[in-house]
Amino acid sequence: MLTVETTEVEGLHAIPVGELGIAAMRGCEELAGKVNAYLNRVRTQAKEQGVIPNTAEFADYVKEDYCVDVACPRFGSGEGKGIIKQSVRGTDLFILCDTFNYGVTYRMYGKEVVMSPDDHYQDIKRIICAAAGKARRINVIMPMLYEGRQHRRSARESLDCAVALQELVSMGVDNIITFDAHDSRVHNAIPLAGFENVQPAYQMIKAMVNNVPNLHFDRDHMMVISPDEGGMSRCIFYSTVLGVPLGMFYKRRDYTRIVNGRNPIVKHEFLGESVEGKDLIIVDDMISSGDSVLDIANQLKAKNAGRIFVCTSFGLFTEGLASFDEAYEKGLIEKVFTTNLIYRTEELRARPWYCEVDMSKYIAYLINTLNHDLSLSELLDPSKKIHKFLGDRGLA
Repeated sequence: MLTVETTEVEGLHAIPVGELGIAAMRGCEELAGKVNAYLNRVRTQAKEQGVIPNTAEFADYVKEDYCVDVACPRFGSGEGKGIIKQSVRGTDLFILCDTFNYGVTYRMYGKEVVMSPDDHYQDIKRIICAAAGKARRINVIMPMLYEGRQHRRSARESLDCAVALQELVSMGVDNIITFDAHDSRVHNAIPLAGFENVQPAYQMIKAMVNNVPNLHFDRDHMMVISPDEGGMSRCIFYSTVLGVPLGMFYKRRDYTRIVNGRNPIVKHEFLGESVEGKDLIIVDDMISSGDSVLDIANQLKAKNAGRIFVCTSFGLFTEGLASFDEAYEKGLIEKVFTTNLIYRTEELRARPWYCEVDMSKYIAYLINTLNHDLSLSELLDPSKKIHKFLGDRGLA
């Protein structure tokens, strides 16, 4: 049976902003179900332990189901609408969405059409519109930020992510929670609104320890690798918390041409101390096609690196899994860790080199804390939990 820790119930006597409601968009039903189950268990035990006062403000605090019944049906032309099938008046509404879920479809002119990020984003706005200002507060949990890679202007081009954030705020969204943003400085587009960029470092390290034998977190046996200069900040965190060296690759690009919307990479150049015999953790925000990370793994193996682990928040695998299968068979990679925050195919989840990092408990923490209007500082800085976790297992 799950035991509620002191840190989980600390401050929960504070009156909630409103009755909790979770609106799971299409493709997020599984994740929302896990979050809902954990919230139910934590709140039930908190009430049984007397943490929650028996007052009118907490009358609907413990419920079996916090999920709000929502739908976004489509007409045959592809047009859609948002429907909320129950009252959300006075609710602290959390919209949980995955704008990169290509596993859901809709019918359009007799054809089955895969939902694009644009389609998912429009459905989020439809549900906000359907709430019609009746919810007490609206929060959007968007794990992988919509158009997050288009975070700055380097030519005469659009700034889709910034515009989307501004649009959500203008529609009445109070808080936007995302995970491992490609560039968190996009928050500058909405400086007066709530925006939290959450890092899954603790969950990643926990998953590694639970799934990989003989790990040694010290300077002689392990090293953190950043695949590019843009990801240095997250890799510096891993390196500092684990107390291991840091290496970095930088990308030499061909700026004379554009392929698939970007300047192609000519070569990855490595900066750092020797990797010979060490276990390496390549940390990044996402795997798109995977070409870059596999090229890096190949170069590191050529330098006599030991086991190579890839830890990324989001695994898109836009070009399929064959290249990773081949890399695994050749011994270039040992394990690939990605979160369950976005869509994963059954084929991916069945791969021997793949390991899923469950984030549902963490999301439940975030929702519960925000519902009580408490500080997220403890949750956003996992360094203490990492040290305690490793220390308890004699790995720190």
